[in-house]
Amino acid sequence: MPNSQPFLSILFPAHNEELRLPDSLLKADDFIKKQSYPCELIIIENASVDATLSIAQTFARAHDYVRVIHEELPGKGRAVQKGMLQAKGTYRFICDVDLSMPIEEIAHFLPPERGDFDIAIASREARGAVRYDEPFYRHVVGRVFNSLVRILTLPELNDTQCGFKCFTAEAAETLFPKMTIYGWTFDVEILAIARQMKLRTIEVPIPWYYQPHSKIHVMHDSVHMALDLLLIRRNLRRGVYSR
Repeated sequence: MPNSQPFLSILFPAHNEELRLPDSLLKADDFIKKQSYPCELIIIENASVDATLSIAQTFARAHDYVRVIHEELPGKGRAVQKGMLQAKGTYRFICDVDLSMPIEEIAHFLPPERGDFDIAIASREARGAVRYDEPFYRHVVGRVFNSLVRILTLPELNDTQCGFKCFTAEAAETLFPKMTIYGWTFDVEILAIARQMKLRTIEVPIPWYYQPHSKIHVMHDSVHMALDLLLIRRNLRRGVYSR
């Protein structure tokens, strides 16, 4: 498998994930073994102060389709950017380590079921999507933020913040070098750049299971994310991403 051009790259950005990563790696391994096409799994550990890097390296030594990237600086966007630009797959799929979307759902983002897209994003709001066990306040905060996203940058997308997204290799290699935001709002920026470049983004409805112990601090991070939206809007208007 390592000598084959992978059809699919699965990316796990992992910051302080020693508790959730082992189980998620086993689920990913089970999924990959069932596929008829070559895959690679890339774990991008960044700025962890726990055993995340050690767990990833141990797993990689036992599985030749796994690569581990260590990034010293924090920021989920930074980790995803690094993984996307080092991945080799024809399709490159970001997965949150909590696997709040069952990993088997990846099949719904790929040909032959999906085609004619540059980016396919998981949506908890598209017709047919189902949310399980989400606290009411989290849902409200998410919808308020999405309303801001739609007003300021992406009027046609219902859910930009779900942590499961698929990019074609060409889209990934075009978009991620242009990224300037390395925190939680990186995906809004990437999708806004894609829209400006007239790349096709589709939403894929998924079942989504709320997982406790989120890394997002709702009040603090929401303020920073709102400010990021204003920065993205300004950058779009000034042609920053076209340079």
